[in-house]
Amino acid sequence: MNILLILHTLFVFIIGACIGSFLNVCISRWPADLSVVRPPSRCPKCAHGISWFDNIPVLSWLLLGGKCRSCREPISPIYPAVELTVGLLFAGIVLWLGPTLVALRVALFATILLGVALTDLQHYLIPDGFTISGLLLAVVGAVAGVMLGEASPFAAPIDAMFGACVGAGAITIVGWIGEVILKKEAMGFGDATLMAMVGAAVGSARALLTIFVGAAIAAAVFLLVVYPVGMVRARARGAVFEPPLVPFGVFLAPAAFVTLIWGRELIDWYLSRMMG
Repeated sequence: MNILLILHTLFVFIIGACIGSFLNVCISRWPADLSVVRPPSRCPKCAHGISWFDNIPVLSWLLLGGKCRSCREPISPIYPAVELTVGLLFAGIVLWLGPTLVALRVALFATILLGVALTDLQHYLIPDGFTISGLLLAVVGAVAGVMLGEASPFAAPIDAMFGACVGAGAITIVGWIGEVILKKEAMGFGDATLMAMVGAAVGSARALLTIFVGAAIAAAVFLLVVYPVGMVRARARGAVFEPPLVPFGVFLAPAAFVTLIWGRELIDWYLSRMMG
């Protein structure tokens, strides 16, 4: 690996980490309907403003020992973890696809999906800020991709628009069926807007595949992790295990990335098996 490639990768990582820092702001503020612009970054414990030199992604958290300079209360390691993850995502994707529009689109799509998953996991909601911006990026990116003539894993413009409708419609139907079976709300509106965004990115066929893959991931996590751990804890307390609420966006997000990258191959494999 030559020095220019190392410097280029480091630069892309830094850009990604800065975007990850902004993603942290979105995750913490959008669920409370707060602006992501004002006020500037501040400590979540004492609300003291954070200086620029204490707001350097990953590095500042390490130098401060994971504590606020003002109140010395611990700052969650989730913040630097998100910054590091997005930085590595950007660096890895650019190394894989090169410095192209496609690489930028894939990196931004992955970042938005990460924001969706973390917000849904923490707050049981999916902010429109993620899904609407992701939908717009998918449509604009589809048009730009055609104009530049780049080969892309994303859907073409017509399939993007059709995919948004199919994705939102399909997950809404799944929600209705779940509501009938469970006798309570099974899907929120955020899941529909998320699948509209995903459908616009991957197209109609892979939007449906995303729902199936997301359901498979959710079932595996529940059966292999949530249910066994929940049963053990319930027995330790002498209580009856009650299944927790399932924030489906946590599973749809990684499923969407899987279908973006490998969805066409999965569909081709399935069709070849069906046709013998």
